Amino acid sequence: MTTESIIGFVVGIILAGGSSIFYSLISGGGAKTKAQAILDNAQRDAENKIKDADVAIKELELSRQSKFDKKQNKALEEVHQRERALDKRENQLNQQSEDLKKQETFIETSQNRLRVKLEQVAQTEQDIAEVLETKRRRLHEVTGLSKEEATSRLLKLLEDDLAHEVGGRILEHEKNLKEICDEKAREMLMMTTQRFAASHTSDSTTSTVDIPNDDMKGRIIGREGRNVRAFEKAAGVDVIIDDTPGVVIVSGFDPVRREVARMALDRLITDGRIHPSRIEEVVEECQKEIDAVIIKKGNEAVQEVNVQGLNKRVIAMLGRLHFRTSYSQNVLRHSVEVAFLSGMLAEMMGFDGDLARRAGLLHDIGKAADHDQEGGHPKIGAEFLKRNGESKEVVHAARGHHDEIFVEHPYTVIVATGDACSASRPGARRESLDRYIKRMEELETIAKEFQGVRQAFAVQAGREVRVIASSKDADDKTAAKICRDIAEAYQERLSYPGEIKVVVIRETRFTELAK
Repeated sequence: MTTESIIGFVVGIILAGGSSIFYSLISGGGAKTKAQAILDNAQRDAENKIKDADVAIKELELSRQSKFDKKQNKALEEVHQRERALDKRENQLNQQSEDLKKQETFIETSQNRLRVKLEQVAQTEQDIAEVLETKRRRLHEVTGLSKEEATSRLLKLLEDDLAHEVGGRILEHEKNLKEICDEKAREMLMMTTQRFAASHTSDSTTSTVDIPNDDMKGRIIGREGRNVRAFEKAAGVDVIIDDTPGVVIVSGFDPVRREVARMALDRLITDGRIHPSRIEEVVEECQKEIDAVIIKKGNEAVQEVNVQGLNKRVIAMLGRLHFRTSYSQNVLRHSVEVAFLSGMLAEMMGFDGDLARRAGLLHDIGKAADHDQEGGHPKIGAEFLKRNGESKEVVHAARGHHDEIFVEHPYTVIVATGDACSASRPGARRESLDRYIKRMEELETIAKEFQGVRQAFAVQAGREVRVIASSKDADDKTAAKICRDIAEAYQERLSYPGEIKVVVIRETRFTELAK
């Protein structure tokens, strides 16, 4: 409430009281005493109200003054803070200004020094150019050649020297690169074969069935040969019963059918009931069991190698390899081994290990059907994999792992390398004793046919032949030629897996007697 409103309020009250008194006098008809009392009371009330109003006005003024003082003090404090901040900023700017002046002075001094150096360098270059020109004129006078002729001759000499040096450097780098590549390749192969140390599998399907006595042969043949004919028709194999005691031979091109026949014949002999209807029943039961074994072996191989997404037909064909052998090496185990070797090689070379394992596992799948279709197992396997949705890398690896086609994908080379490692390492493939001895003798005989060879020894299961050359009949150059000729003779006249290393040793001995 403002001061003017308070004063107006008091005056209004006084006027209201006066008007009331005046009205009472008029209406009362001269009651002066009563009127006087009323006027006195009204005056006292007016004075009290005026005092109260003055007090209220003073209190209001004091309150306003207090608020004003607080605002003024706060504003002064803010002003002081800003002044202090401005003073600090001004000091910083002054310091920066001084630093800039120092830097300008330093830069100006450096520019002056650089200007002097540039002038000195320019003068030195001018002096050098004058000296070179003088020397050039004297050289032209002495040699009688112009500048262009001298430049041409100099460049020609320099080009000849550089050509000779570059040629030598290229040969040196090629030699070093070949050594590094050979060393890395050997290291990768050794590391791969060491990491995958699989046992040498040489299990083969048996084509003979033991019988308790020779009387059983007659029961197998049956009256007028009806039992053996029924068995051969149901199993799709040939049964050979000769004079060999205690043995009946089962012969057939298909290893799966041969295994079914062996199992069925063994079960018939154990059961003792051998007649055409029983034969057909047992053969059918064995066929179902073998089919289940094929699927099981295929799934086990796929899980072992950790290959995903194979077609069921591919898995079934893969399981058939369990009954196929090559040089007494189980083809399914060989495929698993090649898969692991290929995966490790691919990972060390920076390629896809999963794809390499897939290609290695399926590279020999054509061997499961090569007796049913025309063509080699690489071609049959590649066409089968292509029909069943395999990638071009896997198909190409199956078709070209024996180097029969041009290599288009690196995985083909990787799988071929893994195949060679699995097949050619000692013990992986077994041979019969007679065949082994014959092979060793043949290696030594071929080496001894060459003139200048004194002795030859086949070692390391026939994978290395050491030839002793006569020092009288052959010098070093002739020994090198003998080594190459023997290796070429092995390539032309022998069939063997892997490689044969030929080492020719020539020794010169001098003997004297002291008397």
